[in-house]
Amino acid sequence: MGYTQQTDPETTSKAIGKEMRVSPKHCREVCKMLKGMKVDRAREYLTGIVDMKTAVPYSRYKMFLSPKAGSGPGRYPQKAARAILGVVNSAHSNAEYKGLDADNMRIRVACAHRGRIQKAYMPRAHGRSTPWNEQTTSVEIVLEEVEKSS
Repeated sequence: MGYTQQTDPETTSKAIGKEMRVSPKHCREVCKMLKGMKVDRAREYLTGIVDMKTAVPYSRYKMFLSPKAGSGPGRYPQKAARAILGVVNSAHSNAEYKGLDADNMRIRVACAHRGRIQKAYMPRAHGRSTPWNEQTTSVEIVLEEVEKSS
């Protein structure tokens, strides 16, 4: 699996987290909020989700969600936020390594894709079993330098 978009390697840095054991639905909603944010603001936002201070507004799968203060129906997907924060930190480190202005970067692409399903079975009564599968998610982050306005 590669990246979804072609980018200029002179001004961008990329990172991808493959087949992380996180819900694709939660990752999709968190990534939707990250697009266009500067890196330091995105880090604050993700740590706020982990600390349950910032709610993520959901646009899909929100039928029975209670409204959160200032964001409407949403949740605090802590596991997804921790996983995505790791990918954002990796992309930021890649930018520093390439010699880009890492403090002046914004998130250009943030997307989540379904990964493989890890199949397992749970034993039940009378010799039966039930599928006990776990979904995985691949998260892609692309950072680009912001034009400095003088």
